[in-house]
Amino acid sequence: METAEQFITATINDNLWMVVPWVLILAGVYFGVRTIVVQLRMLPDMFRYVAEKPATDDRDSHDDGISAFKAFTISAASRVGTGNVAGVAVAISMGGPGAVFWMWLIAIIGGATAFIESTLAQLWKTKDEDGNYHGGPAYYMTRGLGWKPLAVFFAIALSITYGFVYNAIQTNSIVESMGQSFHADSTTFKLIIGAAVALLTGAIIFGGVTRIASATQIIVPFMAGAYIIVGVIVLALNITEIPRMFSDIVTHALGLREIAGATLGAAFMNGVRRGLFSNEAGMGSAPNAAATATVSHPVKQGLVQTLGVYFDTLVVCSITAFIILLGPTPKYGEEIQGASLTQAALSDSVGAWGTHFLTFILFFLAFSSIIGNYYLAQANIQYLTESKTVLNLFRAVVLGFVFFGAVGSIPLVWALGDTFAALMVFINLVAIVPLGGVAIKLLKNFTEQRAQGKDPVFHRDMLPELKNVEFWDGTDAATRGGQQNLIV
Repeated sequence: METAEQFITATINDNLWMVVPWVLILAGVYFGVRTIVVQLRMLPDMFRYVAEKPATDDRDSHDDGISAFKAFTISAASRVGTGNVAGVAVAISMGGPGAVFWMWLIAIIGGATAFIESTLAQLWKTKDEDGNYHGGPAYYMTRGLGWKPLAVFFAIALSITYGFVYNAIQTNSIVESMGQSFHADSTTFKLIIGAAVALLTGAIIFGGVTRIASATQIIVPFMAGAYIIVGVIVLALNITEIPRMFSDIVTHALGLREIAGATLGAAFMNGVRRGLFSNEAGMGSAPNAAATATVSHPVKQGLVQTLGVYFDTLVVCSITAFIILLGPTPKYGEEIQGASLTQAALSDSVGAWGTHFLTFILFFLAFSSIIGNYYLAQANIQYLTESKTVLNLFRAVVLGFVFFGAVGSIPLVWALGDTFAALMVFINLVAIVPLGGVAIKLLKNFTEQRAQGKDPVFHRDMLPELKNVEFWDGTDAATRGGQQNLIV
C-alpha cells in the first residue's frame, strides 16, 4: 500500500516540480526584460546600499527600524542552509559538473524576480506597536491587489513551511553531521543535540525581530567568511586543476561532453532545481525580511535582496561546488551523495580536519537558517493576527518542531515542504506579475533621482495612483534620512 510520503512525492511533487522551474525561469526573463536587466546593470548599487545605515530621527528613536544589512542577513540566514552543502553535492552527483553552470545562470535570471518582490514588500509594509516594520507577499496581495483570501492561504503555507517543516529538517541535518563527526548515533545523543538547539533558538526568537537581526548579523558573516576562506585554500592547493574544473563545468553544461548518468538534461534540471530551491527567488520568502529595513526608497532594499540571491548561489553554493569538483571524482548518477560527498572532497584537499570543519560550518548554516526561517514565518503569523498569545504559542510549536527534527521521521516532512514551497511559488507569481508595473515605476523614480545626483527618497505622493500605501508620506524615519546629496 502506498504511504503518505510516496503519494505526496510521486503523485503531487513530481508533477509540481516539473512545472515550477519553467514558471520561475519565464518570470525571471520577463522581469529582466521589463527592468532592463536591473540585476546586472545596478550591481554596484547593491553593494552601496547593503552597507547603508537606517534613517534615524532623534525625536523618534524607536522608529528607526533595522538596517538594510540586518534585513539582508535575515534573508541570507533563511536562504543559506544545509542545502548549500548537501544540496549542491546532490546536484553534482546526479547532474555532473554542468549542473553548476545552470545553477549560476538561474541565479542571475532569478535576481530580477527577487528585485521585484522585495521592492513591492517595502512599498506595502506596515508597523507593529513596538515600531517594527512588517511586510511581504501577504501584505502586497492584500493592499496592492485586494486578494485577501489568497493572501491568507499564502501566509498559512509559509508559516507551516518555514516555521515547522524546514526547521525540523535543519535540526536533523545538525544531528546527522555531528553524529558523523563524533561517531555517535544513539537516541540519547540526538535528544541532547535537539534540546540544545531548541534552547538556543528559544533564547533568540522570544527576543523579537531586533534580537533575530542582531544574531543573524553576527552568524551569517562569520559562517560565510569561514567557509569562503576554506574554499580559497582548496582553490590554492589545487590551482593547477582550476582551468580543467571550469572547462568541465562549461562543456558538460552545454552537452559538449557527457559522463555516465549525467546528460545535458540531467545537468540542466539538477542545476535549475538546486539554484531555485537555494536562492528562493520568486518563492515569496525573502520579501518578508526585505520589508523590515528602514530605507529611504523601496528600490534600495530590492537591490539589496538581489545581492542576497548572488551571495547564496554564486558565492556559498559555488564554494561547495569547487570543493567537490577539485576533490575525488564522484560517481555521477550511480548514487546520490549529500554532505558526505562534500566532506570527503574537503578532507582529500586539506586533510582529515576538513570533515570536522564542515560539521562546524553545517551547524552554523543550519542554526542561522532556523532563526531566519522562524522570522519569515513570524511575519506571516503577525499578518494573520496581532495577538501576542497566538504569537507566543506559535513560537512554542516552532521550538517543538526544532526538537522533533532531531529524532523524527524526516522524509515525510521533506515531501510536505516541497509541496508547500511549490504552492508558494505559484501564489507569489500570480501576485507579482500584475504588480510588476508598480515596481517598474518605483525603479524609474529611483533612477531619475539618481540622474539628478540625489540620494533617492520616495514619498507616496510621487505616485498618487498607488493605493493603500501606509507609510512613505515623508514623516516616517524611512523617508527622513535620504534628503542629502548622493555620495558616490
